[in-house]
Amino acid sequence: MDQSTLHIVMYPWFAFGHMNSFLNLANKFALRGHRISFFTPTKAQAKLEPSNAYPNLIRFIPIVVPHVEGLPVGAETTADVPDDKGSLIMTAMDRTRPDVEVALKELKPDLVFFDFTYWLPSVTRPLGIKSVQYCITSTATVAYILVPASSRLDKGLQLSEEELMNPPPDFPPNSSIKLHRHEARSLSHTTYRQYGDNISFHERLVYSLRDADAFGFRSCKEIEGPYCDYVGNHFGKPTLLLGLTLPTPPSTQLEEKWAKWLNQCKPGSVIFCAFGSECVMEKNQFQELLLGFELTGLPFFVALKPPTGTNTVDEALPEGFKERVQGRGIVEGGWVQQQHIMAHPSVGCFVGHSGLSSVTEALINNPQLILIPQRGDQYIIVRLMSGDLKVAVEIEAREEDGWYTKENVCNAVNTVMDENNETGKQVRANRLKLKEFLLRDDLEASCIDTSLEKMKAMVKK
Repeated sequence: MDQSTLHIVMYPWFAFGHMNSFLNLANKFALRGHRISFFTPTKAQAKLEPSNAYPNLIRFIPIVVPHVEGLPVGAETTADVPDDKGSLIMTAMDRTRPDVEVALKELKPDLVFFDFTYWLPSVTRPLGIKSVQYCITSTATVAYILVPASSRLDKGLQLSEEELMNPPPDFPPNSSIKLHRHEARSLSHTTYRQYGDNISFHERLVYSLRDADAFGFRSCKEIEGPYCDYVGNHFGKPTLLLGLTLPTPPSTQLEEKWAKWLNQCKPGSVIFCAFGSECVMEKNQFQELLLGFELTGLPFFVALKPPTGTNTVDEALPEGFKERVQGRGIVEGGWVQQQHIMAHPSVGCFVGHSGLSSVTEALINNPQLILIPQRGDQYIIVRLMSGDLKVAVEIEAREEDGWYTKENVCNAVNTVMDENNETGKQVRANRLKLKEFLLRDDLEASCIDTSLEKMKAMVKK
């Protein structure tokens, strides 16, 4: 190791979406010779190891997750518990603080990247270690919600639903982001709910942004420049724009049964729908979505968790649905190889919940993009993609409650799949331009290298 290389610790939230995003970034740093110590729950390490492209430079350091009353014995990550137990996982993560402090004293890294552990800056600062709050969602989300929320925190106030429906007065003027009432209601609940012992989710994030030495965002100026400037100016901290940290192409093959089914479909004809590993839909909306796909007359591959109140997707299917779509439609309730399927030439459009990782996967592949946000930052990301950038189509839904019909689903699919649709033409053209931009050889390298230079300057101070 020469003097120009850094030793970076990463401590992401105990959810695989966060851990995988941090590991993806770690691979980018390791590619340039930097050393990474990656804190991870003990059992989670085995699932992360296959994605470690540089085991000589990225070292996993297992962290014992303390048991918290109310959690199943052995629970370590959000994947081990239902959504309503996430706060207890956060409590357990907060209680790792003594062990983390001991480890940092021994490791003596240059920087620590974190996201939800708001207390880390108070640990790193006395040790002379710089801290970076790395946000894996869009910068626009931080700008829209956390900047105005931070100004209210010291006054003990919360943003009202009315205030959340509209951006703050000094928000970037050309933004398309605005929330519907049910989205504002949902975001208010998410933002102000307790997340850990005696701390709300919004306090946790605002304290992290306020106390860190710098911010890191999965973005670049060309996509979210005004939002990046808005956040940086508000908090007065160095901002690291690390690019979208595109996923490394998978080295394994697509499972044979799925490859065989997709290979028999025409190029660009298949609808692929997936909402991630944590999203659980209501049964009636789940059924309406499937009926919408049926209505298109196109082949479709759906990978969704069993909806609320059911144990399997089969028991949740609309009456007669399975027989009507036999051979044309697949509904799978377990994990599938999303990256592989997204890249298959038969897939013509991807229907997702607006999670940034899935959106990014779609943008660097060929499917057209249809979005239907389910919660949290997804309400912001969908407006960024469909409004600001015009690279996606949002499924139309009722403003008061977010309900969408099978006809809404079918219309959205037709918009992007019909070559003669004018809106579809614009979206397809914009998406192609963005794909070419994102896959430019120098884009990600420039973002990472510029950020590393800023990090080195921080360490020297």
